[in-house]
This record gives sequence, C-alpha cells and structure tokens, in this order.
Amino acid sequence: MAKKAVVAGSSGLIGSHLLQILLEQAFYDEVLILVRKKLPLQHKKLTQLVVDFEQPETYKNELTGHALFCCLGSTKKKTPDLSIYRKIDHDYPLLLAQLAKQNGVEQYHLVSSIGANINGANFYTKTKGETEADITAVGISAIHIYRPSFLAGDRQESRPMEKFLNGLMKVINPLLFGSWKKYQSIPGTTVAMAMYKQSIKNATGVFVYESDKIKQLS
Repeated sequence: MAKKAVVAGSSGLIGSHLLQILLEQAFYDEVLILVRKKLPLQHKKLTQLVVDFEQPETYKNELTGHALFCCLGSTKKKTPDLSIYRKIDHDYPLLLAQLAKQNGVEQYHLVSSIGANINGANFYTKTKGETEADITAVGISAIHIYRPSFLAGDRQESRPMEKFLNGLMKVINPLLFGSWKKYQSIPGTTVAMAMYKQSIKNATGVFVYESDKIKQLS
C-alpha cells in the first residue's frame, strides 16, 4: 500500500536531513513538504506546497497520509518577538496536528527540545512543554516526541556562535555520562534517522525520546 509522508520545516537542520532520508528510502512513495518558498530540489516522489500557516483552508486537504513530521521551530535571536515565536513553536505545530487528525493521519512526529516542561519557569522550555501536551491531547494514534539536546551540524544560515559551541561540545561530551548523557550534543542527521525509523513501525501511543534515547533509535 502506498505511503505518504508530510514534512513541515524541511529547510532546517533536522528537516533537511529527514527529507533526504524520506526521498532515498523506499518505504514512502510520496513526500509532501510544506514550504514558505520552494526549495531548489526535484525528485519523482517530492511535491512542494507553498503555504501560509495562517490560512489553513488553503492546504488542510493536503495533510493526508501515513505520517506528518513537524520540524518547525525558531530561536530567540531569530524571533525575538515572543508572540511570533509562540506561533511558530506552538500554534502552527498544534494546528497541523489537528488537521492531520481530521484527515486520518496515523502518526505525528514532533521535534521538541530537551528541558521541555509545561510547568517550567523559562518561556522557551515552557512553550515546548505546552506544545507537547496540546498535541498529545489531539488524539492521533501514534505521537512521537523528540527532545534533542544541542544540535550539531552545518546549517544553511551563518551562526558563528553555534560553530563555536559545536567545537566546545566535542570537548564536553565525554564528560557527560550517566544521567547527564542526554545533554550531550546530537547531530541533526541522527535525529532525522531516528524519526524515520520510528515512522516505519506500527506502534501506537505517545512516545517521548530524550537525546540519549534518540541516538539509540537511530
């Protein structure tokens, strides 16, 4: 039976690697990506849909298939306006989950963050926690939540500080073991592969993976 995957956030560090995996592997026959502007990429399995997340009526009928992967997200530096940040990290992922549920999508895969906590005092980790809770309440058959630590890998945009931290984490990682192991940095490719591998399984329920578990799954 033909399988379709939908990806939101396919131009980011994790999303771009995930897209490549989905196109290369035979499990999915169709891959739909929701984009703000088309990517310079062509593939026989790939369909690109330019969307405005504020206008769900223009794309809601396209959110069908086996799995929806949400890799949307921003940073404090990139989106200093907290209301806009919340839209990107909470409102849009939740809306996608609601539309996916309406259309019978079987799985929802969400990239969250280490430290996500609905009761936390920090705005950013609290928002992640609220996103996880609200999406879980939607009731999709299988919900997979990934909480990576510091993401390692080359991004499209220049981030000098992240390049510095990438090097620093290579020194610190060996010192983080036991209960601290989940704070080791993790490559975006590793998260993407874990997401793909979990999506081809038939497990139902709600699953939450910290960084150390994500590495095992990949």
